[in-house]
Amino acid sequence: MCGIIGYIGTKKASPILINGLLRLEYRGYDSAGISTVEKNGLSIMKDKGRVKNLYNLKGIDDLDGTIGIAHTRWATHGKPSKENSHPHMDNSKSFSVVHNGIIENYNELKNFLKGKGYNFYSQTDTEIVPNLIHYYYSKDSNNDKYRVLRAVQSACKDIKGSYAFEIISKYMPNNMIVVRKDSPLVIGKGDGENYVSSDIPAILSFTKDFYLLNDNEFAFLSKDNIEFFDINLNKIDKKIDSIEWNASAADKNGFEDYMLKEIYEQPSAIRETIGSRLPENEPCNFEDLNFSKEFLSSINKMYIIACGTAMHAGLTGKYVIEQLCNIPVTVDIASEFRYRNPIIDKNTLCIFISQSGETADTIAALKLSKSKGATTLAISNVIGSSITREADYSIYTHAGPEIAVASTKAYTSQVTLLNILAIYFAEVLESTSKDIITKFKKEILELPAKVEEALKCSDDIKDFSKKIYQEKDVFFLGRGVDYNTALEASLKLKEISYIHSDAYAAGELKHGPIALIENDVTVISVITDENLVEKTISNIQEVISRGAKTLVISSLELPSNNIDFVINIPHTSVFLSPIVSIIPFQLLSYFISKEKGLDVDKPRNLAKSVTVE
Repeated sequence: MCGIIGYIGTKKASPILINGLLRLEYRGYDSAGISTVEKNGLSIMKDKGRVKNLYNLKGIDDLDGTIGIAHTRWATHGKPSKENSHPHMDNSKSFSVVHNGIIENYNELKNFLKGKGYNFYSQTDTEIVPNLIHYYYSKDSNNDKYRVLRAVQSACKDIKGSYAFEIISKYMPNNMIVVRKDSPLVIGKGDGENYVSSDIPAILSFTKDFYLLNDNEFAFLSKDNIEFFDINLNKIDKKIDSIEWNASAADKNGFEDYMLKEIYEQPSAIRETIGSRLPENEPCNFEDLNFSKEFLSSINKMYIIACGTAMHAGLTGKYVIEQLCNIPVTVDIASEFRYRNPIIDKNTLCIFISQSGETADTIAALKLSKSKGATTLAISNVIGSSITREADYSIYTHAGPEIAVASTKAYTSQVTLLNILAIYFAEVLESTSKDIITKFKKEILELPAKVEEALKCSDDIKDFSKKIYQEKDVFFLGRGVDYNTALEASLKLKEISYIHSDAYAAGELKHGPIALIENDVTVISVITDENLVEKTISNIQEVISRGAKTLVISSLELPSNNIDFVINIPHTSVFLSPIVSIIPFQLLSYFISKEKGLDVDKPRNLAKSVTVE
């Protein structure tokens, strides 16, 4: 759950590396460091804390090397400290390595290397890597240009776990080696220079041409050339992909924070997600799936599997797929799914959702589903990500880069795409009338305008945030799909404001949670389903009678009540309402965090892409 970047070319590497780390800091930010190839050998500069601390290190401005690797860390092994920061060197200071992922058998390898006379100075799993490379390098007597590559290959064969490695060495002063397994890594091709990164936006300002490494593939880089190898070091060809994202998409564009920028990008992100999938007077366009009626008719159950916010999107997907397709859908947390022996066979369709496409628990659940014979479908925002390469089929949200740790536009794009996918299934199956489908498509096409309208509640939400930002506990209520929204709203508040919050199905309130309600506690509700208005209002009255102060987000005309604050949003289909109703809650979390003076984009203990279990 770390960010890595590398450069090899003719320019000074250190400014490029630090700039790249600043763009990757959302992947981890408890320490950072760079290593470059200098005239007198390898140099390492690193420190605890944010990337900007590197600017203050003595000697950082004197680095002239044009080859370097860099890392921003989110701790998995060892506390945040200078010693545990990456890059790590071997004992002889001949090899320097940065690593994203987890080495599961590092204790076993560490004990092996200790027995061979190697010493260790950090608590990390990564420190074994340069020493293991040195061990194999010293055993190889064939001193050709691939000697280090062979040592890296041998080390990788010993390592169990996930990794993306960048390696430089004093023994190959004009080259760099990178390899990946279950952790993201891309290579950007330039003119007389090449870039490596764990995420495209970090190097998008330098190039739009990228190579995407698959698991167990090695790249041997010089400034003018890249050679690719498989696990057995057989040379392979890789095609280059052009990424159409504008570099400015990874900048704040005048907004104070990435999160606020991404909240306001949602109308355009949803338009991109819809794209050409809803042609007028024609069936949904899913050429990337092309499922037959025979195939979908054979599916007797579906699973939607994801983590966190993506799982909340899946809950809404369950609702619409079941309603339109009459197929039972189970939503599972990925980290639990593969440990409960799920009932899966060839008549099961498993849908996996991950913004980054690199979520380790989701990928593991996908591999399990495939092993049991299920058909697998990945939904991701990142083309060429691990989950999309592993799944049988993949579709993309096309929401553009999401930098803030707390997901906003990725969530609404996921819910949008799940709704379109449900329509596609229903059209193939002929399970819902054409009139209902036509009306539903029209409402989807109206979504961007309705989200734009919902964003106009910003000032009212900001005022309310000033009233409750010092709260210790906040409760969210909803029924039906509104409960799914309440879950996501509660998660957003926890993530970036550090206020304890819980979400409850409103009808469950009287079955225990109402014991927590006392005078002046804040209870926030969402009401968008006209069939559940009276029931939800009744539940809200229960908390009002116990002294709670209340806010309701609603797209409906509510009966007479004594709710303290009501914010109105545009009305849409109940299937789509979570996309519109989440907007005020995203803004509420944002403004509360700002009132508390917190770092909105980089909340404590969290990272954007959870690439470890």
